[in-house]
Amino acid sequence: MIYLLSPLQKEGTHALPIITFELLVNSIDFSSCNMLMFTSKQAVIFVDKVDKKWKEIPCIAIGGATKKKIEELGGTVLYYPKKFYGEALSQDIKNYFNNKRILYLRPQEVSFDSKAYLEKEDIYLEEQIIYKTSCKSYLSEDQPRKNAIIIFTSPSTIRCFFKNFKWDKSYMAILIGNATKEHLPKECHYEVADVPLIESCLKKAKEIEKNRLI
Repeated sequence: MIYLLSPLQKEGTHALPIITFELLVNSIDFSSCNMLMFTSKQAVIFVDKVDKKWKEIPCIAIGGATKKKIEELGGTVLYYPKKFYGEALSQDIKNYFNNKRILYLRPQEVSFDSKAYLEKEDIYLEEQIIYKTSCKSYLSEDQPRKNAIIIFTSPSTIRCFFKNFKWDKSYMAILIGNATKEHLPKECHYEVADVPLIESCLKKAKEIEKNRLI
């Protein structure tokens, strides 16, 4: 009854990968920066494929999964904000890194315009788009069954789900974080994972599933 919309497959879930990723570059110019900023683990994965030099540059990691992937691949996380986005992020970067030249390695579409927000605080990011996210297509018979618990791991998974399917009032959404919550239609029942990681989403989904059986 648990549907995972991520491209990853996890035991105890029904795999319904709703997004695909495509690398858009074959080189990255690190010469003008002395700090990197990542807002998704997929960006880290693609950068590592293109140029291993990124590991020599300290990173700002937005999101728990992003931080984890940077460290798994041998990079250094110099800053990991307690809050995902917004005023706290811009203030911390202004206070700690106002003398740094930050390169933001990002997807083609973003759910939050970090560059525009930080510019309000006179913090200027360089950006390079390195990949894009696309929606997979499904048939109506692939619709999750009634009472499904559906794990959304990003705003893109929400957008692509509603391109394919209609929401059933019996569904329960599990969201990886508050930034994802902002993109969920108001009529959807949901809970947010305690920690912004897929493992935490799975734990929350299994707790709900267990309680339904009691």
